Amino acid sequence: MSETVVAEIKVPTIADAGGKLSIGRWFKRVGDPVTIGEPLVEIDTDNLTHEIQAPATGILSKVLVKDGGSVEPGTVVGTIDQV
Repeated sequence: MSETVVAEIKVPTIADAGGKLSIGRWFKRVGDPVTIGEPLVEIDTDNLTHEIQAPATGILSKVLVKDGGSVEPGTVVGTIDQV
């Protein structure tokens, strides 16, 4: 039996973010397969929109911050189960 490894999806430090950061929208839903490097979620700032890419291949297992939610750099916004 294989063990599930969980990869965290974290908000990066965004240069020139200009203050408030929030989740724009998720491109995937819980239970969807994801591939490393694939865009998963948009982070909106006062000045720009930034995409967070999947840090691993697996299944999107949790969305911890929904669309419109406020976040800070380093916040874990979701997880990916790697099997």
